[in-house]
Amino acid sequence: MKKLFLLIVLVSVLFTTVFPQIYTDEDVKICESKFSLALEKNLYALPLNDVIAEIGKSFLGVDYVAHSIEKDGEEQLVVFLTGLDCTTFLENCLTFGRLIKQNKISFEDYKEELTKIRYRNGVIDRYPSRLHYFSDWIHNNTKKGIVKDITKEIGGELTKFNVSFMSKNPDKYKHLKENPEFVPVIEKQEKEINSRKYYYIPKNKVEEHESKIQNGDLIAITTNLSGLDIGHVGVAVKMDDGRIHFMHAPLVGAKVEISENPLPGYLAKVKKHTGIIVLRPVEPK
Repeated sequence: MKKLFLLIVLVSVLFTTVFPQIYTDEDVKICESKFSLALEKNLYALPLNDVIAEIGKSFLGVDYVAHSIEKDGEEQLVVFLTGLDCTTFLENCLTFGRLIKQNKISFEDYKEELTKIRYRNGVIDRYPSRLHYFSDWIHNNTKKGIVKDITKEIGGELTKFNVSFMSKNPDKYKHLKENPEFVPVIEKQEKEINSRKYYYIPKNKVEEHESKIQNGDLIAITTNLSGLDIGHVGVAVKMDDGRIHFMHAPLVGAKVEISENPLPGYLAKVKKHTGIIVLRPVEPK
């Protein structure tokens, strides 16, 4: 009996080591609160886009926290819901939206769905398996049938990216600095991104096409910063003025918010923003 107990403990330890996850009791409580909100507001009956927008609004006022999923050691799923950056905000809105529509309401369901969205082909396989460049996130989550890039059909123009920032600046990334063998892998991923065609709507034409953007669409903002593709992401939200505004986690020292100005006005104020890619979440089957 003692040997059996030790075997069970050993298997448990090995499982934790091979499939490490980081989260707190508070993260579990926040996750449960989103599912309770869905029940209270009957979000299950709404289209996916509207569910995503409602979940996004439930995060309003949450602190911006940078690098929250960068942890020591092997790559692992990190759940951090007490603070968000722009990407984790978008990922969580999409994750909760999809789970609610599928009536999957356990924390285990949440971790599985978040892994599916955050990692290449939904599999954690060391640091390079995370979808670091958002254009790569778009490509892979389109392949997985999670989102549809509608930019071209609503008036987008052809563009190509020239990403290289990560491979040229490994010292800025803890895991690349500590694991130089990852740099060639990242460089290969960058070349794949650069070989693809994307479409974007230049920011001076966004107002012209704004009526085709729906509440709950995902917005990726292209940038003119050298070596990068997407500078910021968030969720489109239709306000009482009938216009599309931008719901996002803006920057350090700020909280999740909805832009005061409609999306075209928000974009016009930031020089590094060049335009947008519009993604429509796909209703899960």
